Amino acid sequence: MRKPLRITLITIGALVAIPVLALATTSVVNVVATHREASEITDYGQRVEVDGKRMNVVVRGSGAQTVVLLPGLGTAAPGLDFAPLMDQLDRTYRVVAVEPFGTGLSDQTDVPRTAANITREVHEALHRLGVDRYVLMGHSIAGIYALEYTKDYRDEVTAFVGIDSSVPRQASWDEPIPTGTIVAADRLGLLRIANASAPDTLGDAYDARTKRQMRLLTGKNGAAPTLIDEMRRTPQNFRSAEDRTFPADLPVLLFVRTNDNDVPNWVALHDRQAASVEHGAVIGMVGDHYLHHTLSAQIARDTVARLATLGV
Repeated sequence: MRKPLRITLITIGALVAIPVLALATTSVVNVVATHREASEITDYGQRVEVDGKRMNVVVRGSGAQTVVLLPGLGTAAPGLDFAPLMDQLDRTYRVVAVEPFGTGLSDQTDVPRTAANITREVHEALHRLGVDRYVLMGHSIAGIYALEYTKDYRDEVTAFVGIDSSVPRQASWDEPIPTGTIVAADRLGLLRIANASAPDTLGDAYDARTKRQMRLLTGKNGAAPTLIDEMRRTPQNFRSAEDRTFPADLPVLLFVRTNDNDVPNWVALHDRQAASVEHGAVIGMVGDHYLHHTLSAQIARDTVARLATLGV
């Protein structure tokens, strides 16, 4: 073999070997770190039995009325994520943050993550707690699940409050989430690197300990089978709600981000949803998609005031 060619092949081999070895290293480090971190997760909330498994819920406050909080897609620790909002709401209401299967400290499940199954499980958890009349308050994809929920349990729900909640026919609803890439990146340890280097967007509403726990639960749940299945079924769940509206007599209050939104007609879609019921309102807010991370005080204040005018 000619010397220049041999040198070229050796160079190419080295260039290929370096990333392969690097990925092998990050994979091993990820496995070891994941095992170690499992023991560092602190218990919180309480478990209720649903379908023979354990679902975690966090209950705060002792008000005469109850608010049930449902998370957005990919929220790895809802009971912690909603903490600033619960701090504000529990001054007036009894507040229940539900961690659906595959999130927070709840069990994983192999039951398909359809909107119908998710809402049925949440309802069963509330039934186990003796919660039978409540305001349903949800972030992001919970807006789609709430349409399914109020179809089946309208007699229990006194109002729906959306926190930048998803709506039927929003742009790109039918685009699949690249779950295969997410799983591969997790196994290779790349998600760990990305999460570790991501900027802190939580601000001062969370202390360092809580932020640490949220990162640990993101590592535990972010690419686990239950959440991955929910991601895969997201287009299907949007399609199931394609022509659905809230019951006309259900009060609906929607907190909507008005700034830098990458979804066309985002505010207009919510205006239309609010107009489809007898008592609907939209409150615009400047913030990121997780409005409750930084604007919990305003959300709680406006929720109390608006629902009071409706006798809720």
